[in-house]
Amino acid sequence: MTTTTTSPHSSGPDTPAGVEVRRIGGRIGAEIHGLDLAGGLAPETVAAIGRALLEHKALVFRDQYLDDAGQLRFASLFGELTTAHPTVPSVDGQPHILPVDGDEGIRANHWHTDVTFVRTPPKASTLRALVVPPYGGNTLIANTAAAYRDLPEPLREFADRLWAVHTNAYDYAEPKDEKAAEHRRRFVSRRYRTAHPVVRVHPESGERGLFIGGFAQSLVGFGPSESRDLLRLLQSYVVRPENVVRIAWRPGDLVLFDNRVTQHYAPDDYGDLPRLLHRVTVSGDVPVGVGGEPSRVVEGDDAAHYTPAEA
Repeated sequence: MTTTTTSPHSSGPDTPAGVEVRRIGGRIGAEIHGLDLAGGLAPETVAAIGRALLEHKALVFRDQYLDDAGQLRFASLFGELTTAHPTVPSVDGQPHILPVDGDEGIRANHWHTDVTFVRTPPKASTLRALVVPPYGGNTLIANTAAAYRDLPEPLREFADRLWAVHTNAYDYAEPKDEKAAEHRRRFVSRRYRTAHPVVRVHPESGERGLFIGGFAQSLVGFGPSESRDLLRLLQSYVVRPENVVRIAWRPGDLVLFDNRVTQHYAPDDYGDLPRLLHRVTVSGDVPVGVGGEPSRVVEGDDAAHYTPAEA
């Protein structure tokens, strides 16, 4: 699955017959048409989806209407699955599925990369829409490799040397209600702090991307004020509109995104309306910086209950 710069559609020599890739953003995002994810996918089709994921970072599969078993089966095509979350409970009876339920105070309305507060964040995430509001409730996904390329050269060289401490225990805004407060208590029931390179080298593509987001709370060697200012500066490149694609959900849609080179954000713009997604994540490796140094645990453990140990 490849695309060209001259057409939003592509059907190159590596694209399975009947499958179409439609670019939906200039720098990130594509819709994949012509596949039934509930059926068996041939190995060459899975490989083509993997290539498209590396190129487009976020893939949208419309009108799939998978059940939990189908989502688990699809996600597992790309690697071993994590459990739902290091601290938050899973769907009942489904240890690998995290309910993303707006009614339960789980509104991820801040830019983040999934679970970067542990040493081995997920490789990829799948989100499946079960209930979506008639307006709002979209998901925004940003290309952090494009953001890195946008940096002025002196700032890129500076960022290459930086390390950030990511944690799940930071100064949250005051919860709006008891449900949100209970979710926050669960979220921080185990404390994790992990040092990751600010610039991560993608293990497959070799691209460099800004590996920061909402869980990155401080920079190694800098005080709180300097850390906040520098992180805000770098983050401003991630969230530039040209680096972001907006996914407008319909029930039955599934999105697969590369968690190693993206951030995402779910605007809290749908009031009291219900919104429910199920998330399944694929186990990832330890991030590595430009100099080859891997991430390291600062506080907590390797979260072995969440992500399988490295081979």
